[in-house]
Amino acid sequence: MIELKPISREAISSALEKAERYRLLNEPREAESICRDVLLADAGNQHGLITLLLALTDQFAQKPRVHLNDARGVLEQVKGDYEQAYYEGVILERWGKAQLAADTPRYVANDWLRKAMDCYANAENVRPTGNDDAILRWNACARIIDHAVHADGPQADPAPTQVADGFDDEVPLL
Repeated sequence: MIELKPISREAISSALEKAERYRLLNEPREAESICRDVLLADAGNQHGLITLLLALTDQFAQKPRVHLNDARGVLEQVKGDYEQAYYEGVILERWGKAQLAADTPRYVANDWLRKAMDCYANAENVRPTGNDDAILRWNACARIIDHAVHADGPQADPAPTQVADGFDDEVPLL
């Protein structure tokens, strides 16, 4: 394996700006790489962890795709009750959207979206004053579920026995 070159702590802020730019350019693998360099220089950097989490979820629908547990592993390092609940919702929402994009049965995607809505509801209960991001994300999930019902008609999906495991919307950093 090739030995990686470390970045300096003074370069972290600039590197994170580049990572966000790469995410906006729909180049999440580059953003992921930068975040991993940042975390080698400052392991607990919350901005780096959240940007990495988002870069990973950006890749859920890509081939080869990132697995749900990769993003969950990063989430374990994120601090704060609100942040934990909110970003867990982001992970589940984006996984659900990836399932919709992969033509997985609608009930599977809806199950992931409803789990995301539960996380957003938890985040709403502990959110900072004036921060309604969890409400906005909850409403977005509700609209996706409602749209799928109206687009496909009221079909009875079989009850899921096991949810399948795999987003591409912008989620603001805190």
